[in-house]
Amino acid sequence: MGHDWSIARRLFVAHALFIVVAALFVGVASFVDARDRGYAETKQRMLSVATAIAENPFVLEASRSADPSALLQPYARQVTRDGNLDFITIMAPDRTRWTHPTASEIGRPYIGAIEKALAGTAFTEVTTGTLGPSVRAIVPVIDDQGVVRAMVAAGVKTSNLSIALSARLPAVLGLALALLLAGSVATWLLGRYLRRVTLGWGPEQLAQLFVYYDSVLHSVREGLVLTDLTGEIVLYNDQAARLLGIPVQPPGHATAPGTPTLAQLELPAGLGELLRSGRNAVDEIHLTDTRVLVVSQQPALAPPAGIRHRPIPMGWVATIRDHTELQSLGSELASMRTLSDALRAQTHEHANRLHTIVSLMELGRVPEALDFATKDLEVSQRLTDEMIGSVDEPVLSALLMGKFAQAAERGIRLTVEASGALAGSGLSIQDLVTVVGNLVDNALDAAAGGEPPREVHLAVSTASGGVVIEVSDSGPGVDPDAVADILRHGYSTKEPGAHGRGLGLALVRQTVNRLGGTLTIQRRRGAVFTVTLPGVATPVGRTAPLGAEETSRA
Repeated sequence: MGHDWSIARRLFVAHALFIVVAALFVGVASFVDARDRGYAETKQRMLSVATAIAENPFVLEASRSADPSALLQPYARQVTRDGNLDFITIMAPDRTRWTHPTASEIGRPYIGAIEKALAGTAFTEVTTGTLGPSVRAIVPVIDDQGVVRAMVAAGVKTSNLSIALSARLPAVLGLALALLLAGSVATWLLGRYLRRVTLGWGPEQLAQLFVYYDSVLHSVREGLVLTDLTGEIVLYNDQAARLLGIPVQPPGHATAPGTPTLAQLELPAGLGELLRSGRNAVDEIHLTDTRVLVVSQQPALAPPAGIRHRPIPMGWVATIRDHTELQSLGSELASMRTLSDALRAQTHEHANRLHTIVSLMELGRVPEALDFATKDLEVSQRLTDEMIGSVDEPVLSALLMGKFAQAAERGIRLTVEASGALAGSGLSIQDLVTVVGNLVDNALDAAAGGEPPREVHLAVSTASGGVVIEVSDSGPGVDPDAVADILRHGYSTKEPGAHGRGLGLALVRQTVNRLGGTLTIQRRRGAVFTVTLPGVATPVGRTAPLGAEETSRA
C-alpha cells in the first residue's frame, strides 16, 4: 500500500481482501461439508439396500441353486433400476460374481475387499472397480447355521455423486457472493465514515501531524485551550496550565489523568463562562487572582463534507495571553503621562507668570516683580520639598506630583502623609504605582462628584517591613451592598463606554492578592480604602479571604 493512501482506502482494501478470503473459505468449507455429507448419506443408503437384498430369502435360496446367476441377474437388474443404483453385485464366498451390470463380468472375481464380509460383518468403502471409482457397501448373506453363503455389493459411482454435488454448488456460491456483497457494503460505509472523520489523511500523515502539532502546542508562548461541544477541556498546552492552574499534561497525551473539568477549576466567573459557552471573543480582558489575561476564542471547524455542506463545528479554541507585566508597565506609563501632562500645565502656568514678571519690570516696578517671583518660588519649592520629604521613592513622588496637578485642575485638595522608608520595604515600584495610582484616581473621581470642600488624603506608612496605604475621599462613599462589585473587573460608576472602565480597582485587588496583602473598604466622610502589603511578596491564589474581609469591614 502506498504511503499516500488514506486510512479509509487502506481499510477498504484490507477489509475487501478479508471478505474475499472469508467468502472463499466459507465456500470451500461448505462444498467440502456437502461432499462429505453426500458420501456419508450414500454409504448409509448403499448399506441399507445391500442389507435388504442380503436378508431376502430369495437370495439365500438362489445361492444354493445350481445356476445362481440365472436367478439373481434379473433380480439384481430390477433392484438396480428401482433403487437408482449403478451396480448390484452378488458373489460367492470365493469372489465369483453371480451378477453384474456388464454381462461379460459375470463369473469373474470381484475386485475389492471382502475380508470383513467373510467374517460376517457388513462394511462400506470407496474404491475403484470395473465401473470406476464408487461408493459401495458389502453385506454377507448368512444362513441359519451362521455360515456365509454369499455377499452382496451395492454401489454408486463417484462421478454421479459429483454431479449431485454440482447441483448444490449454486447455493454455495450464492452464499459466498451474498457474504462478499454484504461485507463490501459494510466496508464502503465504514470507509466513508473514516474518510470524513480523518479528512482523508493516511496514518503516517496523521502521526506526523500529531507530533508536529503537539510540539507546536507545547512550544508557543501563548496559552491554548481546546474545548469540545459540551464545553469541557480536550487539549491544552503548558502555558495554559500555568495560567489556569491545570496539571501540566505529558507530551503526546490529550489530557492528563485526573484533569479537572471547567466546573472544578477556580476560574473567574467571566472566564469560566466564556470557555463553557463557546461564544466568539476577541481580546477580552479577564482578571484572575494574580494575573491579567487577554482571551480570544473562536470555533474549530471541520472542512465541509460536500459542496452544499457547511463546515462542521468540532469545538472551540481559546488563546490566552498573560498581560500582567504589560498592564503593570501600562499603569506606570499612564502615571508618567500624568506627570508629563502636569509638567506641561505647569510650564504653561510658569510662562504666564514669567510674562507677568517681565511686564512688571518693563513698567519699572522691580520691587513688585521680585516679590511676585519670590512668593511663587517659595510655593513651588515648598510643595516639592513636602513631596520629596514625605515619599522617599522618586517614581512614586513623580506620580504624586502629577496627581497634585490633576487635583488642582479639578478643584480638589490632595494631601499626602508619609512615614517610614518605602525603599526598604522590598516591594517593586510597579506594584506601588499600580496600587497608589489607581486608588488616588478612584478617590479623585469620587471627590469630584461630592460636595465642596472636595478633598483626597493619601497616607503611606511602613512598619515591620510592611506597607500600609490609606486613601480617603470626600465623595459619596461606597454602598455596603456594592463592596464586592466595585472590585470586580467591568464594574464602574462612570458613564458606559468610558475607556478602561472597571479595571483600576480590579487591578488593585489583583495586585494585593498576588502580594499576599489585604484590602478593606470603610466609610468616614466618604470612602476609605486601606491596603496592607507585606514587605516580601508572597503570591497567593485565593479570593475568598479577601472578599470576606472586604465585606466585613465595609
